[in-house]
Parts: sequence; structure tokens; C-alpha cells
Amino acid sequence: MARMQSKKHRRLLDFGKPPGSASSRLMSQGPSRAPPESPTLDVETSSSASKGGLARIKRFFHRKIQSHQTTATERAHTNTDVGPQEQMEQSPAPGTEDTQRPADETQSPPASAAVGQDVEAAVKAFDDINPISRIGCSVISVIDDANTQFTEIENFSDTYLKPFKVFNEIVTTLSNVHPYAKIALGILSAASNLLISQVNRDAAVSSLLNKIRNTYEFLAEDDTIKNIENMKDTLAMIARVISDSAQFIKDYSETKSFWERMGKNILSETQAIADGHIKTLDDLMQQYRDRTIRNIHINVTRVFEDLNLDGMAYAGGAGLNTTKRCLDGTRTEVLQQIIGWITNRDVDVPRILWLHGQAGRGKSAIAHTIASWVKDVGGIGSCFCFVRDRQSEHREEKMFTTIARDLAGRDPAFRRALASTLAEDHTLKTTPDVAQQWQRLILEPLSKAKGAIVGNVVVVVDALDESGTDKSRRHILSFLTSTEASRLPANFRVLLTSRPLPDIKSVLGNSQHVLKTCLDDIPLESAERDIRLFVTREVGHLEDIGSTEINQIAEKANGLFEWARLACEFVMPRTAGLTVKERFDNVVTLQSGDGRTLLDATYISILESGIPSSPVPLSRFRSVMRQILMVMEPLPMQTLRLMRMHFPSKEDRCYDISVILEFMAPVLSGIIDRSSPVRPLHASFYDFLTDRSRSGVYFIDMTDSYGQSFASLQILCRDLKFNICGLESSYFSNVDIHDLPERSAQNILPHLSYSCRFWAKHLQQTAFDSR
Repeated sequence: MARMQSKKHRRLLDFGKPPGSASSRLMSQGPSRAPPESPTLDVETSSSASKGGLARIKRFFHRKIQSHQTTATERAHTNTDVGPQEQMEQSPAPGTEDTQRPADETQSPPASAAVGQDVEAAVKAFDDINPISRIGCSVISVIDDANTQFTEIENFSDTYLKPFKVFNEIVTTLSNVHPYAKIALGILSAASNLLISQVNRDAAVSSLLNKIRNTYEFLAEDDTIKNIENMKDTLAMIARVISDSAQFIKDYSETKSFWERMGKNILSETQAIADGHIKTLDDLMQQYRDRTIRNIHINVTRVFEDLNLDGMAYAGGAGLNTTKRCLDGTRTEVLQQIIGWITNRDVDVPRILWLHGQAGRGKSAIAHTIASWVKDVGGIGSCFCFVRDRQSEHREEKMFTTIARDLAGRDPAFRRALASTLAEDHTLKTTPDVAQQWQRLILEPLSKAKGAIVGNVVVVVDALDESGTDKSRRHILSFLTSTEASRLPANFRVLLTSRPLPDIKSVLGNSQHVLKTCLDDIPLESAERDIRLFVTREVGHLEDIGSTEINQIAEKANGLFEWARLACEFVMPRTAGLTVKERFDNVVTLQSGDGRTLLDATYISILESGIPSSPVPLSRFRSVMRQILMVMEPLPMQTLRLMRMHFPSKEDRCYDISVILEFMAPVLSGIIDRSSPVRPLHASFYDFLTDRSRSGVYFIDMTDSYGQSFASLQILCRDLKFNICGLESSYFSNVDIHDLPERSAQNILPHLSYSCRFWAKHLQQTAFDSR
């Protein structure tokens, strides 16, 4: 027993030695001292621990050990019926859930479960420790005693952790910075709080931690702060690397066990990752100092265990689209508001924000901007978008599985929790039951991963109003307004956008824990300023367009971004017949009114300029647009042509659809870039065409899908055949044919593939016909 105590004593005395010391050690687990309630923390002015301070720490441990040896001996004699190993197991272990505090709960007071424990527990904790740098201060909470002299130890902690705390203090004073920089600062602040409380590190990661500390010292310099606006992109890259580094350090214990199972060299693997992060941080800090902007490749080096998530239902094409982001410098007020909501650390902040407004206000642009920024700075998140012309995919049945898969791809702790759930019930991977998805794939993993995620989790759900009928989103709305949603982890945020349709407004508008922001209420002056910037970029280079014309378009838009986009498209000299000045005059003379009236007038003006109102052009326009609006998924122009060759009416087959579509580039995609699917650029154009009271002679009747059904069946009859891919034997499994994708693409053309998948749906929409 004496030898054991002596050995433990020596380990305690090695606690204050510098990094790299052969005898320096670190606890493999142990609670840390929780940060204060506010990000503004007390900072010691000393830059390094004095030798006298270290000596006092050693003497303190020495006295505590001696004073408790008798107690420990008595306990050993008292428990004579219990073996030594059982005695050790009965001792309170550091790092348990009762004593640990997650990084995102900084408002909570320091854990007190260890208060009053004797030093025997601390000695026990040092038995299985790993090599350490000078951050042994984490042992404080293991032997915490309110009546003992911990001032010197606290000073020691503050000395090492000072850069993190100084940075957090500075961040709280920065308000008028670009929202992109602000979300990067939020990630950095969250990472620093996690690292302050992190104790599970050894010599392999101490070099990385030192580099992170140096980075925070650099970020806290006056010159760095002054240049945030100009260097916000570099700041975002620094935030991304810090986020990856912090997650790696936090996840290190699990990573070690994984590498051991894989038979890898833990030290070399760890050092390789640490060295990569260190080099990248050096490059980025030098770029910041030089005030240069260049692309520095950032490798995401999180270590994911080989957990089986294959086969989870995933909505392809429903994710982030960076081309939809706001023009830099626009929508700053609403973006600041949303970023402020995301980075707010108040536990009572609503977890859900509903951003709504009429069509054309720029809801999707804001949603994709937020999702893009979160991704750029290394945040954890997911972006899920509904679109009207993909309703046949029933994306609402895959929303939560897709979000869960996205989060698992960004965070190891969530990934392990999700894999554990799926291992218990593999049917959850493909279940269309959104109630099970919500409970088992979102709430359950979030609960298990609580406190292990760096920063906020941001989920963006765009255009919920385009999911389909009221029934398609009824359950989603119910979950988001439930009591469970109001109690999501404090670092979880859901940004939801939609038009205020009656069913959505009724549910979200009356929910107490949903924050509401209406874009219709944005001050007109702010919207006009942003539209002016947009118009300047789009048409400001044209010879006949100057500041006067730009101001006229901005004022005419009346805060409607979609109208400004249409006006710019209309003014651009894409077709012969009118000069830029004549086109400009036409667009600014349109009658104003509310947003919808102005949009309708613009749509009619665009159609009238390309589609004459005589019977033949109008008939062809209706036929082509009916085909485009009724397909179950958007198709490129060539595929639309091939399908039309099988329409029942000879009139539909006697002309090329380009005679209609080439004039519709302002309102349809896939016209200039003909490899892209043809689809309305904005949902408001779809609404316009399918409402007879708004579109008049350009109204499209969507009640019958006879032409599409007939064409699909004709294509199946003509093009389907046995062994369509020319396989050498029908006994081969698909997995045995290495070039099957190439054969399929060559022999099953898009119009045949479409007909195979959707002929039945078109038949359902067709009135009975004996033919």
C-alpha cells in the first residue's frame, strides 16, 4: 500500500511538468471546471505560471495525500471482505455524466458532485492517465473542495486558457460585423468553450492544442479584429479548421479505440492529423497577416468509425444550392437577425424560426445563404428543400432520414448515436413513417450526442409550402410545434421558410416556441437598397442603363426581388427586335400594384413579347407548357422532344418545341443551357399559368394527362425488349456486371427510363378513354 501511494504521489508531482516531459501524465477521463455563465470571463494578467506557483501546487497535493492516507488505510481495513479490485471499482470515477458538463451548457454552475471527495479519488484517477502538456488544471474538479486554497491552481488554469477566454470576451463586444464573419466567430467561440472543458488529450494532440491556443491569441489581436470585414472569408476558413480540430480532440478517446480495432498505429495516425491541422492554421494566419485572399485547400480529417449507415432513404437533389445565395452585401439586416438567433446562447431561445412572406420576396435565397455559411465555417447542419415539380418523389417521407444522414456525415458523436439506433432496428433506414423518423433518427441521437457537438446544429428546411397538399406536411408541422421540439438541445436550430398558406400559418403562427419573421414587413428602403445592388450587377454594364434607370427598376420592384430579376432578364438583349432602351421603357411602364399584380403584369409582358396571341402559336404554347408542368420530374429539352414524337395528335409532333421555348429564358431554366432540365425559375410562374383569372389566354389546363399517358405507353411498347443491356448471361447478378451503369445509360435512354417509372401516375391523371 505504501509503495502504491508513493507511486501515485510521484505521478501527482509530475503534474506541472512542461509538455513533452517523459513523466508528465494526463487523466484519460475527468471532469473539468465549467466556464462561467457569461462568455465574458475573468482573465488573469499573468502570461505564464510562476515557478513558485507550481511549487505551491505540488506542496498542496503532498499535504492532501498525507492527510488522507490514514483515512484510506482505515477504509481498506474496514472493507476486509471486499477485494482490492472491487474497492477500486467502488471509488467514484472521474468523468462520469454526473460530473461532466457539456460545452453548450455554459450557463450552468460548476459541477459540484466531486466537492468534498477525498484525495484518494484523485490518486485513483491518476492510475490510467496518458502523457500530458501543461494542462493538468483539469484535475481541480476531481478534488474540488470549497474550503481549500485553489487560487493558485485557478490562476494556473487561467494562464494556459487565457487566449480562449480573451477571445470569448472580445466576441461579446463585436456587433457590427458582417453576418458571415459573425457566424464564423460563433463557431470559434463554441470551439473555445469545448476546448476549455476538454481533458482527454495527451502528447499526440498537445501540439495541436498549442497551435489552436496560438491561433486564438492571433485572433484576439487588435489588428486582426480591425480587419475582420476584409478578411471574413479567411476567418471562416480558420473557423472551419478549428471546428474540425476541436471535434477531433473531443472525439479522441473513441478514435483511439477505433484505430486499435483497425490495427493502426495510434500515435502516427494522430500526429498525421494534428500536423495537417497545424500546417493549415499556419497558412491561414499568414494569409490573414498578408491581407491576401487565395484558396487554401482544407482537408476535413474527422475520423469516422466504420458504422453501417448504407441504405438509409435519402432525397437526392434536395440539398444546398449555392447559386441561390444572396448577393453579398444584400439582406444584411435579416441575415444579421437570423445569425444572431443561431448564435444566441440563451437556453430559452426558440429552437425554430419561421421565415415567411409572399412569393418573390427572396425566402429561398436567404435560406440557402444561411445553409452555405454554416457549411463554409465548419458548422454542423443540413439543408432540405421542397420543390413543386418534384412532388411525385414524396420528399416529405424522406425529410428526417435525409437530415439525420447529413448530420451523421458531419459529426462523429451523432453518427455513433444514429448507428446504435439503426443497429437495434434496421427497418428505420427506409421507413416512410415520419413519426418514427422524428423520434428515433432525430430526437434520440441528439439526446445521446448532447454536449459533444461543436457549436450550433443548423437545419434549414426551404419551401415547405411546395411539399404538396396540406396532408403532405401535416405531420411535419405537428412535430415542429410539439413540446418535444420546444425542448430540443439548446444548440439546435431549425430555419423554416414558406409562403403563409392557411394550414402552415394556422399551425406555426399559433405556436409559442416558434419565432416568426415576415419578409413582407422588411422596410421598403432596405429592400430597395438591396435590389439596387442586384440590378447594378445584372444590367449596370449595359450601354443604355445608368444610375437613373437602375433606380427606376429598384423603385418599381416595390421590394419584390423576383420582379427585379425578371425585369433584368427582360431588359437583357437576348433576342432581336427591340433595343435595350425600348425593353427598359416597356418594363418600367407596367402598371404597379401589390406584388402579385406586378408579377402577373411582368409575366404577361414577357409572354406577349415572344408568343403572339394568334391561334396557332397560342395552341402550341399551351401544349408545350402543359407537358413541362405535368411531367413528374423536370426533363431536358431533348428528352421532351423525344416524348412528344409519341403524342397522339399529329399537330403536337409537327414542330420543334424550341420555337416556343427559345423566347422563355426569363421564366424557364434549361433554355440557354439545354443540358439542364426545363422548369419554371420561380414557383410564382407556375401559380400564374395555372390560374385562369391571372394568366388569361396563357392559362394551362392541368386536369388531363392523356397526351403524356399515351406517349409513355407507346414508348414502352416500342423500346422495351428482352436483355435490353445485352448481357452475356441472364444468370449473372447485377453486382457481377462491372459495367452495368454504362450499359444502362447507353441502352435505356432518358425518355424510356421516365416512361417506365411514371406511366402509371400519368394514367391515374387521365380521364377514361376507350382507346
